[in-house]
Amino acid sequence: MAIRDDVKPTRSELLAIKKKIAISRSGHKLLKMKRDGLIMEFFNILESAKEVRETFMEQYRRAHEAIAVASAVEGSFAVRSASFALTTHPEIEMKLKNLMGVVVPEIQANGIRTPVDERGYGLIGTSPYIDDAAKAYEELVESIIRAAEIETTMKKLLDEIEKTKRRVNALEFKVIPELQEAERFIELRLEEMERENTFRLKKIKDKKEK
Repeated sequence: MAIRDDVKPTRSELLAIKKKIAISRSGHKLLKMKRDGLIMEFFNILESAKEVRETFMEQYRRAHEAIAVASAVEGSFAVRSASFALTTHPEIEMKLKNLMGVVVPEIQANGIRTPVDERGYGLIGTSPYIDDAAKAYEELVESIIRAAEIETTMKKLLDEIEKTKRRVNALEFKVIPELQEAERFIELRLEEMERENTFRLKKIKDKKEK
């Protein structure tokens, strides 16, 4: 914060600067705590994300194998017919929740898993391989939804961490140092003004005594 040399600061201005420094330091401390908390939360979720991704890849492999076996046994036409027979559809609902001041999604899914007798195709005339393939893909869809929720949460946390880090750095390396520089300048100017005033009063006193 640049102050011209010809400016004559006052005690109230010095107090105002000190108050700004105190507020900035308090804000800096709170933002650092928030940043550290967000980073901890991110790494906690990262562990869950790794598990979800591993589960997703395994279920994708199982689903791919199951549909391949069903197609080999029943034929691709029968598999397609069974998939079109399903009349119910999953319902996806996205809610929002607050995670350390960050709004993240909370996805709820209903109707993904369907009982065998409600899948629409006849149980007689179809092999259990189609049922296995249907179950494998239902599990895969659940993993996809879970992965989408976690990865979106992680992205939002990362964005907030970066934003908070920029604010912490701005306070630490720009705002607070500039305020401190202004504080030092005002203190020096006030001391100088006091010395000048004392010297002037002494000269007046000396004149009167003469």
